[in-house]
Parts: sequence; structure tokens; C-alpha cells
Amino acid sequence: MNKFKNKEPKPRDVNGDIITPIIKSSKVSLSFANADKLIQLDVFITEYQSLVSQYVDQMWLRDDIKSLIDSSYQVKTWLSARMQQCAGKQASGIVRGTRKKQTKRLFIIEKLNNEGQFKKARKLQKIYDEAKISKPDIKVVNPELDSRFIKTDIENTTTFDGLLEIDSIGNKVNIVLPFKKTKHYNELAAKGKLKKGIRISSKYITFIFELPHVPKKTSGIILGIDIGSKTLLSISDGNISKKNKDGYDVDSILDILIRKKIGSIGFDKAKAHLDNYVKWSINQLDLSGVKEIRLERLFKLPKVSKKLKHWVYPLIMSIIGSKCIEHGVHVKYISPTYTSQRCSKCGWVRKTNRKGKLFKCDKCGFEHDADLNAALNISLELKPIGKKQRLKRLNIKGFYWDTFSSDNIVPNTQKANGIVFNT
Repeated sequence: MNKFKNKEPKPRDVNGDIITPIIKSSKVSLSFANADKLIQLDVFITEYQSLVSQYVDQMWLRDDIKSLIDSSYQVKTWLSARMQQCAGKQASGIVRGTRKKQTKRLFIIEKLNNEGQFKKARKLQKIYDEAKISKPDIKVVNPELDSRFIKTDIENTTTFDGLLEIDSIGNKVNIVLPFKKTKHYNELAAKGKLKKGIRISSKYITFIFELPHVPKKTSGIILGIDIGSKTLLSISDGNISKKNKDGYDVDSILDILIRKKIGSIGFDKAKAHLDNYVKWSINQLDLSGVKEIRLERLFKLPKVSKKLKHWVYPLIMSIIGSKCIEHGVHVKYISPTYTSQRCSKCGWVRKTNRKGKLFKCDKCGFEHDADLNAALNISLELKPIGKKQRLKRLNIKGFYWDTFSSDNIVPNTQKANGIVFNT
């Protein structure tokens, strides 16, 4: 019998996309809890992390891993049987997630070999082999607790906005933690509903919210965004990331970060400052009339300076992607090849066009901020330049790079002393 025969089709929106709720999280501080409660919490988290580590060690040696643990697992802990099941489920997710990545790597390795891309296949094989012999790194595992363990009271009569009670821990331990809502918490609460589960660390409670699905927009403008370590965001509409209220931008924060010793309190504060600036800057993006954002797809970032060692490109892409989902904006990734060297006015590409933050076309004389010029190119439907063309280093002498659209043909290309890419 076909097990999918009676399965109902998933609901879809007006664009035909599957309707899926948006999951967002918000942190609230535990700084209002007294010292005794925080010590209790720290003891619990340390024991929980130890338990997860024990489960991971044993699961790593097994072929079949189930989400629910049984008596075959031998662990040492004072946590309750219910909490042990919770830790086991979290450990199972970690191990299975790692193995799923490995399965994907094997598939890609086989595909690359079949396509004759043996060098790329060997590099990925090395990553696969290294991951195969090493267990997942369990340095920081924050307990993920559902309604069996927590009660949230946001209608209490205390001076706090809410009280979180953690129960069923073991050894008759019960922890009550006060908190105050943040602006971000209230914004998410107004848009969606609070889910019953939380994540907790020694400093924060992370609440989870479910927001309604937002269909992708079918009308609006297209924006290209250039991401940089000097100016965080340069946008094709002419806007750029500004300094925050204290006068810091991404460049000045990175200057502070590289002077700190990795692992020190000062380093952690500077890193948090950088992350907060990134989040704040992206939140300034106005997506109300935007249907699509185009970004450069960077597979491997060059580590040519101390600053770039601390660059947060994955975080930037994650936050932009999350914001776009929330506003129904499509995200498109394009190749970064020559986008910073192409004149957005006439289409002439030459390496010497760009000198630091200044772009000056040596054909038409167009001058612009180099990052904003790149953003304009990113926003266009430029015909991709293949690997063979890149290897010829055509950008040294220069060439005209056309667009797909017949309405945007580069003028007078037949008179240009260069190579023309057109439709």
C-alpha cells in the first residue's frame, strides 16, 4: 500500500509556495536574578552539558540513533529521568545533523568526480575524512526546554515583566528567574505568538516566536547590496550604512577588535559590539517597496589582513536573509566577478577603474563611490562571465560587459577597443 496515498497536500500561498510560519527568537537578560538563583542555574547547565556530551560519545559509535534514549545508554548524572530524555533528544539531533552533512558531502564528492572536477572533489573528501573521525564539538550546549520543564508567568504582581520557572530538573531543584521584556521581544509578541519552548544560558533566556507566513512580493524595485569591511552595506539606491549613535561603524569596531587578545573579556565585548552593529545596520533597511535583493555570493573569503580574520559575512547573510523572509522579499545571489571594476554607467570593465573607495571609469570618466558603483552592478541582470573568460584576465586591458536586457545594451560597443559580452 502506498503510505503517501492519503497524505494531504501542503497548503500554498498565492505564489504557489508552501505556507510555512516564520520562526524568530528574542533574548532577555537574566541580570535581574539574584546570585543564588544564578548559581543554581549554572550548576544545572553544567550538568546538562556534561550529560549531552556523554550521550554524544555513545551515539557516535552507533549506526542507528533514535530520538528517545533507552536503558542501553549508561550515564552518570543527578538530573531527572525526564531531563535525561530531553538531553538525549538534543544529543541525537546534534549527531544526526552532523551525519546528514556528511551524507550531503558524499553526494557532492561523487557528483564532482563524475563531472571531472577532481581537485574540488579531493578538497571536499579531505573535509569529509577529517569530520568522520572526530565527534561533534560540544563546547557550548544550551539546554532547550519545552513545556514539560518550564512555566512562564507574564501576568505576575512583581516589578518584573515575567517570571520563568524551571522544574523537573532533579534533586528537587526548582529555579525561578525574573526577567524584563525587551523592545525586540515586544515587537515579535505583537506580530506573532510565543511558543512554549525556550533556550537558556547562564546570561540569557531565548524565547521563540512563530510569525505568520509572508508571500513573496510580485511587484516593487530590485536592490543590489555590496557588503564591505569599510562600509558595511552600500545599496544601489544610494544609501549606505551609517555610524551608530556612539560614532562607531564596522571599520572602527574591527580596529578595536584586532587589538584585543582572542578569548579575553575585551575581545568578547568587541565581538558582541560588532555583531550588534551588524544587526542594527541591517535593521535600518527599508524593504517596504522592495521585491528582490541581490547579493554577491562569496564562497571563500580571503584572509589577507587581521581585520578580515574577524569578518562576520555568514552572520550578515543570515540576518539579511531572515529580514527578507519576514518582509516577503526574494533574495538572489550573483557572482562577484568584476562587479567592483565595471562602470555602472557605460559598462567598461578595467581593473584600474577602482582605486580604494573611489571608482573612476577611464573610458567615460564616470566617478562614484566604489562600493555604491558595485551595488549598482549587482542590481543588474549582467550576463555571467565563465571561468575560461576570467582566466584570460580580460580586465587588465579592459572590455565592455553588457546586460541580458535588450533595453540596456551598452552604447557604441562596436567602436570600443575591447571585448563585448552581450546577448
